[in-house]
Amino acid sequence: MDDANREPQILVVDDDQDTVAILAHHLRREGFVPIQANSGAQCLKLVHENEVDVILLDLMMPEMDGFEVVKALRDNPETAEIPIIMITARDDLDARAEGMRLGVSDFMAKPVFRRQLASRVRAQLQVVETARNATAAMDRLEALKNRLHH
Repeated sequence: MDDANREPQILVVDDDQDTVAILAHHLRREGFVPIQANSGAQCLKLVHENEVDVILLDLMMPEMDGFEVVKALRDNPETAEIPIIMITARDDLDARAEGMRLGVSDFMAKPVFRRQLASRVRAQLQVVETARNATAAMDRLEALKNRLHH
């Protein structure tokens, strides 16, 4: 996989077009490539058409709320590992607890500020990179162990 030089692609999902535009603008200014979606269904479609590195997901959306989107993403092996940052005006403990139970990686309360957004996205990208490196190291150790035992 030679995507080390690719700019991280961030899927922004919110039913409010202005919020999507603002977040996309913040992301572009920080060197990310935003992909925009206005519904949970559109999110689920776009995540399969693009190499998405992190998802910024609104909780309160009509038809399919953020929790339903998280569940659908986590239930699919192809999207289960993508970090999800839930962005919500409803920043209460019950929402956070439910989000964590479903597999949300991080939470941000609206309004979202550019530097805070950038640091949270970078933190999620770092978590993914660290996990990838650990898996690669374990694979190398396993291969070495197999060679030594044969």
